[in-house]
Amino acid sequence: MWKTRIGALLLLIVGVGIGYFLYASEPSLYVGKKVYGQDVAQKFPFKLGLDLSGGVELVYRADVSSVKPAEVKNAMDSLRDVIERRINTFGVSEPVVQIEEKGGITGPVEERLIVELPGITDVKKAVEMIGQTPKLEFMKERGVKEMEAYNKAVEKFKADQEAGKELVIPVELLTGPYEPTELNGRFLERAVLEFDATTREPIVSLVFNKQGADLFAKITKENIGKTVAIYLDRELGNFEPISAPVVREEITGGKAQITGKFTAVEAKTLVGRLNSGALPVDKLELLSTQTISAPLGAKSLMAGVWAGIWGLVIVAGFLVLWYRLPGIVSVFALAIYVVLMLALFKLLGITLTAAGIAGFILSIGMAVDANILIFERTKEELRKGHAVHEAIREGFARAWTSVRDSNISSIITAIILFWFGTSLIKGFALTFGLGVIVSMFSAITISRAFLFALPFKGHGKVVRTLFGSGFFRIH
Repeated sequence: MWKTRIGALLLLIVGVGIGYFLYASEPSLYVGKKVYGQDVAQKFPFKLGLDLSGGVELVYRADVSSVKPAEVKNAMDSLRDVIERRINTFGVSEPVVQIEEKGGITGPVEERLIVELPGITDVKKAVEMIGQTPKLEFMKERGVKEMEAYNKAVEKFKADQEAGKELVIPVELLTGPYEPTELNGRFLERAVLEFDATTREPIVSLVFNKQGADLFAKITKENIGKTVAIYLDRELGNFEPISAPVVREEITGGKAQITGKFTAVEAKTLVGRLNSGALPVDKLELLSTQTISAPLGAKSLMAGVWAGIWGLVIVAGFLVLWYRLPGIVSVFALAIYVVLMLALFKLLGITLTAAGIAGFILSIGMAVDANILIFERTKEELRKGHAVHEAIREGFARAWTSVRDSNISSIITAIILFWFGTSLIKGFALTFGLGVIVSMFSAITISRAFLFALPFKGHGKVVRTLFGSGFFRIH
């Protein structure tokens, strides 16, 4: 008995300790005061989603038409990392960059990139942050006949221009002298700014990964004596290559250089942009933007907080009035459940959204549901004449299968929602699923420890009154 009571006391102390950690981690609760451990606790703030903190959400569609189907996932993961690095250079606080698939049942799968930028309300600035990531391409000369046709078209166009004739741009000029290769910025490992030892002109050195090195060696081997043009952001209207060196020999080792056509400052900027990440997909198309002001986000946050508080108060009142002493015990267990969940949100870095708060509040109902099942089973055992501790033990044993099956079905639902849902649904599914798992611990472990620690024996009048239900006692 004493071991059980010591265990219950330790659980209560742990709950109070977690509650203190939450208090110390929120400086707004003790403005102007010094709290022990605040420096450590404040390293774990709540991460609020865009709908609660305000900011900009950008939704992009990624064009992966030239990416092999087996490499699409890796390309999208790389794209997410690239955009994160790009945004981090601007010092945006805790941006959220996610990828998701749209469609796939009735139509083709659409790869999307969702970017959330808290604290930024200027959509134009947000779009520029994403759009400044460069697209690097290596192109080779077209075939002999195509190059002859191109050169003739250039000569004719210049002659017509000098003669003052009406200019008609032929197809050969529109297609250009180069054709794409498989090598692009997706295979770039890093870029380095160097200077020529003789002329002191800036040089941008490129280092490719293993796959890029193999492609570069293949391209240079097949184009000895020809030019290999390097384009940057060609789709944005930069039709002139930033460099078009003549290949003298096969280049192995996965290294290339870009020389000329820029100053030292321009070269430094280019290196920074390349290192922040070249796009690993063909194109990013902006589909939609959404701006949420900070006051509106704060209003949504307070609405969610008050909904949670009122929900807890009403549920706690119901438990105490209807289940009396076991109800009071369950309120303590519920309080520990709440502080434990809030601490997990902080320690695991879970981003809280309005939907996520709704999932958390719903999981509170699941925790209460488990306690109600246990209490009803316990009352049945007390009606049979069992002593308090024996009735509690049997009540937990008989209610366990119902609690287990109910929670497992809820967890499966949360997993399905998280796996197939959008980012909004995932926030709900994550907090709900985590809440259900923790609620099983609070109902089966914490409530059980507290109930067994109660100093009641036998089946007397006091026991029947304290363990009664509603306005009746157990007969």
